[in-house]
Amino acid sequence: MKLNIDKLSFEEALEQLETLVRNLESGRIKLDDAVEAYEKAVALKKFCEDKLKAAQLKIEKIEVAPNQELQLTPLDKTDE
Repeated sequence: MKLNIDKLSFEEALEQLETLVRNLESGRIKLDDAVEAYEKAVALKKFCEDKLKAAQLKIEKIEVAPNQELQLTPLDKTDE
């Protein structure tokens, strides 16, 4: 089974994942459909995680270093 999720936005993938989870939790789908839905849900979960990691890497803040030069640091970096 080839899934074409790479062209989805994060929001579209998350919406599909939520729908699949609701359908699986309902217990009202046939076993073969449940297995296929589970496989797609796993792929969508990985896709969403990858998108979030990529976004996290892009979030940085500009700081002035001790030598007065500008530098980029992760936004969630804690001061020690």
